[in-house]
Amino acid sequence: MDQITFSEAEYQTKKRETRREIFLKRMDKLIPGKQLEKRVARYYPNGQNGRPPYPLSAMLHVHCMQLFDNLSDPAMEYALYEIESMRQFAGLKLDRLPD
Repeated sequence: MDQITFSEAEYQTKKRETRREIFLKRMDKLIPGKQLEKRVARYYPNGQNGRPPYPLSAMLHVHCMQLFDNLSDPAMEYALYEIESMRQFAGLKLDRLPD
């Protein structure tokens, strides 16, 4: 059972889209995600050692958001905790976010 958080529930009931949401939807359509994944997949860890890696598509989306907003790694981590639209763009849930 996959239960939604209070943040996700509140986000679903809002009435207007922000400029960030509109921008991220447009970028989701424009970025060739599958092609990028194919090119990067051989360099991405396969999870045999250490903790399991996050999905490659999520990490590519996180990297793109860092480039869009000129965010450092700590700032991106903070933004993922704070901003639901960024989590949705990356396909991540609040219970497991990259650090």
